Amino acid sequence: MPFPHIDPVFLSIGPLQFRWYGLMYVLAFAATYFILSSEVRRKQYSLTKDDVADLVFYGAMGVVLGGRLGYILFYDLKVYLADPLQIFAVWKGGMSFHGGFLGVITSFVLYARRKKISFWALIDMAAQCAPIGLGLGRIGNFINGELYGRTTDVPWGMVFPGGGELPRHPSQLYEALLEGVVLFFIVRIMSRRSDVTGIPAWTFCAGYGLFRFIVELFRQPDAQIGFFFNFFSMGQLLSLPMFLVGSFMVFRLSRRAA
Repeated sequence: MPFPHIDPVFLSIGPLQFRWYGLMYVLAFAATYFILSSEVRRKQYSLTKDDVADLVFYGAMGVVLGGRLGYILFYDLKVYLADPLQIFAVWKGGMSFHGGFLGVITSFVLYARRKKISFWALIDMAAQCAPIGLGLGRIGNFINGELYGRTTDVPWGMVFPGGGELPRHPSQLYEALLEGVVLFFIVRIMSRRSDVTGIPAWTFCAGYGLFRFIVELFRQPDAQIGFFFNFFSMGQLLSLPMFLVGSFMVFRLSRRAA
């Protein structure tokens, strides 16, 4: 299949350019605000609309700063040590989910202390929002023609710009489906079926770890890293502990509640 070649810039006003990838972030943060507001009302937490907006801001900073730092540390440290100014060249890309994940946890710890509210209450709500941001982000990756998959002969394989002449797995869409749509409904269902604090958060952790590990089997590994032990990608090494720990915690918390 031919790549659709969608212009990454959806709107230009003079020298200003608005990109689909940036729009995905905006939509994700907007959706997060509405879901958090709904959960605050459902759980009857003592948070105002301004408090929820602050929480989204804290989370956004965690995603951006943690995602950037995580990419530098996990994926391309040598390049940034050789040229530290590249750290600020965010327009060239370079974000890590696992770094953003740790960034959100850190920002929520700070917010929980500031507002004197349970950290787990916050992270359980955030777990229901994260799949939306992940799904939209992967669609942005697809539009940009980046983070494509390995070469394949499946009928839906695509020839990506910069990916050579051979068709590749549209792994961004696999991730959008699994880490976005499917994971959203799994976490949502678990949050409704159980009132145990921590279940939604650990469900997200386990689900993301599993789905990311699977999709990495089809995704092209980072050129500067390649494979570990001739099989595992960096994404798999970072995701496997999430799946194992998350699964164990869901099982443990579920048994406690039984």
